[in-house]
Amino acid sequence: MAIYLPATAEDQAVSLEDMTPREIVAELDKYVVGQAAAKRAVAVALRNRTRRQKLSPDIADEVMPKNILMIGSTGVGKTEIARRLAKLTNSPFLKVEASKFTEVGYVGRDVESIVRDLVETAIDMVREEKLDEIEDRAELAAEDRIIDLVLAQSERPAPARADHPAGVTEIAAPALAAAEPSGIHAVEAPAAPESDRSRERERLRQQFREGRLDDRMIELETRDRNQPQVEIFSNQPSDEMESNGMKEMLSNMFGQRTRRRPMKLGEAFDYLVQEEEGRLLDMDQITRVAIERVEDTGIVFLDEIDKIAGREGGHGPDISREGVQRDILPIVEGTTVNTKYGFVTTDHILFIAAGAFHVSKPSDLIPELQGRFPIRVELKPLTVDDFLRILTEPRASLVKQARALLETEGLTLEFTAEALEEMARFAFTVNEQTENIGARRLHTILEKVLDEISFSAPDMIRAAQSGTNANIDGVPALVDRVVHRDNGEDTTQRVLTIDHKYVAAQVESIVKNEDLSRYIL
Repeated sequence: MAIYLPATAEDQAVSLEDMTPREIVAELDKYVVGQAAAKRAVAVALRNRTRRQKLSPDIADEVMPKNILMIGSTGVGKTEIARRLAKLTNSPFLKVEASKFTEVGYVGRDVESIVRDLVETAIDMVREEKLDEIEDRAELAAEDRIIDLVLAQSERPAPARADHPAGVTEIAAPALAAAEPSGIHAVEAPAAPESDRSRERERLRQQFREGRLDDRMIELETRDRNQPQVEIFSNQPSDEMESNGMKEMLSNMFGQRTRRRPMKLGEAFDYLVQEEEGRLLDMDQITRVAIERVEDTGIVFLDEIDKIAGREGGHGPDISREGVQRDILPIVEGTTVNTKYGFVTTDHILFIAAGAFHVSKPSDLIPELQGRFPIRVELKPLTVDDFLRILTEPRASLVKQARALLETEGLTLEFTAEALEEMARFAFTVNEQTENIGARRLHTILEKVLDEISFSAPDMIRAAQSGTNANIDGVPALVDRVVHRDNGEDTTQRVLTIDHKYVAAQVESIVKNEDLSRYIL
């Protein structure tokens, strides 16, 4: 079952190379409750990847990853386990639906786009890491350019106009009038000594860092990022055309136009920071590192693989199922894919396939593809206790999210233990009576319980502040509670407590009406 929690610095404190499979499972337990078999499988696969990197090159190339097939209904945590594993390892991760692909000769996405998309993801990851490294240098360089622009503008003469003081530019005059005197005038003056110029730069730097120059207007030469719209008729997929360098060719053909436009210093600084980051980034190095990371640590999550399970013999679109499997097979087995960044081998990418297999069975996959997923784990359906744990255990559970949202209105929301158990029971019951969507059912149950409260919360708080009746028909009354803070101050909280009776009143009538529950829940 999926638990959505933000990663923290504490979670990343342990080195991946030092983590045993048991410790990897313990890390996954922070985000996903239960499903021990699936966690053990991915933990072993991850540890084997670390072991392979310690081998000599001649044998390391022969050790292939043990791909995993997860079997379980929707909402039990298949995707979340794979996604959290990728975050834990800082690996390039891609989630794709197998049903979106078609075999060669049909209109649709080809399976090689999986690798191309994974490379794009890796490049974005590496680029963000490099941006963090050069952020300070880029901001300092942009700051220097901003000061140069201000000094150049202040020293540049301008023609006098009737509605401006003599020598003041049209752009600089309004800003100079609004800003406090800084000694900078857009008039021609003799060159200042170097020491005076340095002091002036430092004074301007201090003013800029304090935000006192953010509203000042300057002229900045910017590049026109709008590319000409050229329609090309081709039977190649769009991502394949990109791999052939179409974008680069169009950019080189038409070039980039520049134009001067006025903008505030604060906006100009953001623009120049991006420009400096582009200059400092080494895209060749980023591409090289990204491809290495994809080939060594990439993870692909193939969802809905049961939708393409089946042998030929049908009619219509189903006839292409086995063709899609045969196209996926080389990618999973290990092949070389040509991308616009270079050739990428898939030999050591970890593939995790998943499906509900309600209609089909894993044995319905072609034998060759079955053999490429030697590890198979079955994820268990959720019980009432599982739903209760999902509501109460995570650091960012649905209940805690609801509390945080209503606290912004000044309302403190509380649930009794019986109310939480009632919601868990309702979620389990509806899943049994209708389609089983796993933990996602809790979203609909909780929103139904909080529907009237979320709608009326601002009115209730406003009425309580004015001393009038703050009660809404059917909604529990607000209760003022004095809370003693650590700093010695006392604050008053307006508390609304939800009990099991209120939960039952909101949901029970819908659950009993099976036709209505199919529509609403």
